[in-house]
Amino acid sequence: MQTSNKNPAPAASMPHTASALRTLATEATGLDALSAALAGELGRGFSDAVDKIRAVSGLRGEAGRVIVTGMGKSGHVGRKIASTLSSTGTPAYFVHPGEASHGDLGVISDKSDVILALSWSGETAELRDLIDYAKRFGVALIAITSQPNSALAQAANIPLILPLSQEACPHGLAPTTSTLMQLALGDALAVALLESRGFTALDFKALHPGGKLGASLTFIRDLMHAGDKLPLVKDDALMSDAIVEMSAKGFGCVGVLDGSGHLTGIITDGDLRRHMRADLLTSKAREIMTKDPKSANPDQLASEILERMNASNITALFVVKNKKPVGVVHLHDLLRIGVA
Repeated sequence: MQTSNKNPAPAASMPHTASALRTLATEATGLDALSAALAGELGRGFSDAVDKIRAVSGLRGEAGRVIVTGMGKSGHVGRKIASTLSSTGTPAYFVHPGEASHGDLGVISDKSDVILALSWSGETAELRDLIDYAKRFGVALIAITSQPNSALAQAANIPLILPLSQEACPHGLAPTTSTLMQLALGDALAVALLESRGFTALDFKALHPGGKLGASLTFIRDLMHAGDKLPLVKDDALMSDAIVEMSAKGFGCVGVLDGSGHLTGIITDGDLRRHMRADLLTSKAREIMTKDPKSANPDQLASEILERMNASNITALFVVKNKKPVGVVHLHDLLRIGVA
């Protein structure tokens, strides 16, 4: 018979896990060094880069774009940076430096564009034609590199010099810490641009209409059931009528209104079970209801409502405006659009 190990070895002592922890610790050291650099000289260049990109490229009608480029692992990082910039209001394209030399330089339209070039060594041969093009036509060049005396850094209008840091690869060869630092600086650029423009959740939704992310940015007013679909009774209604209304509308609850039409309570399936007694059907709704029910307003996002429902362990929520119910939303509505 196989027996279980009652005292398993700590995860950190397992070879693979220990390797993973060393990798993360090494990469964390690189991020710490990047943070320290940003607090100093790199921070000044970073601020200049944000101002330069914001001046020519954005969601508010500016014509320019950010042309991101890089070779090898830096190129893969560059693709992600371009995607993040575009999704947060800064139009960006990734151009492969090899393809640029064979016609794709044409995507760089004029001086309203900015080139963001990534190369850890700053001596990537494939970037040479892009650098020459930038010089010839006066296109601003921002470089992300670790070598201040490299060809790329010397040619750049704004060189962003990353601190040297140990790669997580035990041979010091595979780009690991270095690519993480490049990616982190790209994220920092995107977020700084987002914040400086006042890019809102509404702007974000306009660029992310699909998938779970787009669904989470849907307004509750666009999901809620309204009008005759609302399960409502007055506070002096008999519970027999309240149960009929609850069953007819199918939300598992009924809202209770006071004399002014304000939502003053809610009766749920749970309330019925808690008050199950011989005179339940002849009781008044206000005697059974839960007072001051949780509610939402029409301008809240679906993601907020899902969080509230999960925290309160409820499946339906009334939408209220000026204390009066204007809609009701059910967990199934959130499931249907893919938020939950």
